[in-house]
Amino acid sequence: MRTTLRPRKATVTMAALTALSALALAACGGGGDGEARPGPGDATTGTSLKGEKIEVAAVWTGPEQENFTKVLKEFEKRTGATVTFVPAQDPIVNFLGTKIAGGSPPDVAMLPQVGAIQQAAAQKWLKPVGPETKAQLAANYSPGWQRLGAVDGTQYGVYFKAANKSLVWYNTAVFENAGATEPKTWKEFLATAETISASGVTPVSVGGADGWTLTDWFENVYLSQAGPAKYDQLAKHEIKWTDPSVAAALTTLAELFGKPALLAGGTSGALQTEYPVSVTQTFTGGDQPKGAMVFEGDFAAVNIAQTKAKIGTDAKVFPFPVIGSGTAPVVTAGDAAVALKDTKGAQALLAFLASPDAARIWAAEGGFLSPNKNLDPAAYPNDVQREIAKALIGAGDDFRFDMSDQMPQSFGGTPGKGEWKALQDFLKNPKDVAGTQARLEADAAKAYRAAAKS
Repeated sequence: MRTTLRPRKATVTMAALTALSALALAACGGGGDGEARPGPGDATTGTSLKGEKIEVAAVWTGPEQENFTKVLKEFEKRTGATVTFVPAQDPIVNFLGTKIAGGSPPDVAMLPQVGAIQQAAAQKWLKPVGPETKAQLAANYSPGWQRLGAVDGTQYGVYFKAANKSLVWYNTAVFENAGATEPKTWKEFLATAETISASGVTPVSVGGADGWTLTDWFENVYLSQAGPAKYDQLAKHEIKWTDPSVAAALTTLAELFGKPALLAGGTSGALQTEYPVSVTQTFTGGDQPKGAMVFEGDFAAVNIAQTKAKIGTDAKVFPFPVIGSGTAPVVTAGDAAVALKDTKGAQALLAFLASPDAARIWAAEGGFLSPNKNLDPAAYPNDVQREIAKALIGAGDDFRFDMSDQMPQSFGGTPGKGEWKALQDFLKNPKDVAGTQARLEADAAKAYRAAAKS
């Protein structure tokens, strides 16, 4: 889940945080059977695509791929088209470049970074959305979410899937046994971690093998501590990574990363733990899991569903803690559908993905958050996810988008390089704040120079 002049990365601010404070609700609710119900605004009404073949490329695997395929199956049912899911490698822009060079691009691709949309548009790979999609976007999306899919005023993307990346999920049995309560500040968070550690359970599970999780840690700390203005400047590289505000954020992170006893598996274990495992190991083993808490987005619900834990009872969530005198951050991200071929099928699929009908299908499966303001919250499978969704929609355009996703992909979105690698090295040696800053700035400067030339 990763993600410019770049539209701003999303973070929901105080208005949404009022709603987010209700996240730790007790019971799972019903609602949302996942069946699409055509209505007056149905994007596929009267659309016949019989005989058309559409390829859709995305980096989704496992449950995410399965759930997205259900959306595509509904589109097939409505239109008669045949839709094929094409597994893509990350970074997807490189994958698409290879496909285009070979003369066989997919019809539609799901781009997980704002920077990827910018890069693909600069390469002239993308086709503008058609009038049907524009109508769906105007009816269903706030201006901010529309702008995130546009480049220089031309609309290319439909943000089908969003993410609230400022949540900490926790094992309720561990908290109850330790006598721990949900922390609201960073100081309280660290104290809670120590309390849980004293009870005999390692408190924090970190998926450090996937560098993007570490960028999310940094962004939440930075946004809360440095504030939105600095966040915007750093996202555009208007200030350098050697700025004192970056040093302050890394120093704060080191208060956790510098204590291996608080990390599941210690430092080496965290660096070898992939994101899905960081979640499942938090909710496996009853009240003796490998970790008591795991920080990540609403999409963690997909991984929790692979365990026996029930969201709302065994697994609850609280907002990312406030740092110092700052405000509580909420960083968001998303996946946008773009057309690489200007065909009737590609345009019809984009229009469908911009409709509440398409969002309803995946919402019912869990692990999904839609920026579509006309999606009925009842579509979500439990109260926890409903509250997360209401907070996102309630924020309107008062948000920031994930910082690394706004940056050139070579810096902010490539495994083993740039920010991902620098923060993995920092997790390994959190005392090296100045060295980490120097590496981040060197890599960022190189990436932005290259982006400016393209």
